[in-house]
Amino acid sequence: MTAGTLSSSKPKPVNIPEVVQKARDTFNSGTTKPLEWRKRQLKNLQRMYEECRGEMIDALVKDLRRSKMEAVLLEVDYLVNDLTNLLNKFEEWAKPERPPKGLVNMMDDVVIFNDPYGVVLIIGAWNYPLQLLLLPFAGAIAAGNVVILKPSELAVASAKFIAETLPKYLDNDAFVVVEGGPEETTELLKQKFDYIFYTGGTNVGRIVYAAATKNLTPVTLELGGKSPVFIDNTTDIEITAKRVLWGKFINAGQTCIAPDYVLCSKEVQDKFVECSRKILKEWYGEDAQKSPDLCRIINSRHFGRLQSLLEASKDKVVLGGRYDAQDRFIAPTVLANVTLNDKIMEDEIFGPILPIVPVDNAYEAIKFINDREHPLVLYLFSRQSKIHTLFTEQTRSGSLCVNDTIMFYGVDTLPFGGVGNSGIGAYHGKASFDTFTHKKSCLVRNFAAIGEKLGSGRYPPYTDGKLKFITTLMRKRSGPSFKYLPYVIAFALGAGLSYGIFAWQKMVSEEL
Repeated sequence: MTAGTLSSSKPKPVNIPEVVQKARDTFNSGTTKPLEWRKRQLKNLQRMYEECRGEMIDALVKDLRRSKMEAVLLEVDYLVNDLTNLLNKFEEWAKPERPPKGLVNMMDDVVIFNDPYGVVLIIGAWNYPLQLLLLPFAGAIAAGNVVILKPSELAVASAKFIAETLPKYLDNDAFVVVEGGPEETTELLKQKFDYIFYTGGTNVGRIVYAAATKNLTPVTLELGGKSPVFIDNTTDIEITAKRVLWGKFINAGQTCIAPDYVLCSKEVQDKFVECSRKILKEWYGEDAQKSPDLCRIINSRHFGRLQSLLEASKDKVVLGGRYDAQDRFIAPTVLANVTLNDKIMEDEIFGPILPIVPVDNAYEAIKFINDREHPLVLYLFSRQSKIHTLFTEQTRSGSLCVNDTIMFYGVDTLPFGGVGNSGIGAYHGKASFDTFTHKKSCLVRNFAAIGEKLGSGRYPPYTDGKLKFITTLMRKRSGPSFKYLPYVIAFALGAGLSYGIFAWQKMVSEEL
């Protein structure tokens, strides 16, 4: 298949209860459980990424006027690399696990099976419309689930690409794309799923969570919040400014882990603003609107929200502040001397506006952070290890990133997710596989006489002697694991038997 032109037709209406029932029938048939089948589907998804690279980039340009650099680094190649890692490792992750066992179970088999949940619903977001839908999707496939995908209707081109392209590569009975808006999402949430994975805002996250509780459905909620940055006076301020500004202004600030506001002293604030002035001019030129490297706001409604925030803080603007409603353009903007009472500090900004709130020291910054909901990520810039320890021990956040922004998100061995108001659960790398996997515990016993003798103390009539024997067996002890004890015993018995046969043969030959 080669890249082509996407259809401009409206999404076809679907009978959602029938779609979900068909998905459940597919899962119950056992189609998705064999590892070879999962591997084949993942390779087909990989082929889609390779063959449709241009279409993916084009869709992101249409939705967000995303630059090729950001489209490739933050979505297309990010998906490719994650999938490569998954293909290399998921078969190992899927193997049954054999945890350590105690004396009482030394003759038993103790196993944890990695079972798929079943029928999974994944609801994507508009700000990274491909990555935030397809990355958890790959983890769900690897874990052996059937998946119903709901792309964001706000990212029109990306949703259309997924709906039209995915069925050409993957099993249509196991993986279904449902297009539409709030009405379709509401109908989906009325159905019974075995797992729901949602990425988006906290308000809708609460609705998803409430719907899931009706069926006791487990969820992952990847939400957001106001992620703070603290900068002390020991940093390299130019490097710090570059890293903060880049993290803030990629995708025009429409990133759930973008720095939301900066906490620093007034002295650091002045240096940061001065560096930022030079950096932004160097990056985007005299007229940022003409730069090919700046995205646009997703739609007029979100633009209007950001415009009202700018108008409310126009006396605090020290850099940027210009906007064009027709182009949905907002210049990279920095606000100084912002206070808690400013409107910009009420909710997550989700746009290219960076407020700076002066504080006297790290302790005041920690109090400021802890007085608010737990953020999705906390950014800390300092050369002092004692400051690193202070923030690690005295704050709570989904993630902590020291002396950079955003980059922690690319480390596949770090689970990504929020805490409290910023989310529930985590994914990325093995965590993606584990998210969509039920750990099924299993104890396998046999009918050997020694095992029955050890366990016979549980049977009536009860006596103090039986109780003492059972509690002694069950007592937790420090020391080596008994995991391999049966093998050691078998080896010892085999070695003893071999030695006995050898000794007997020698004795017989001597008598002859």
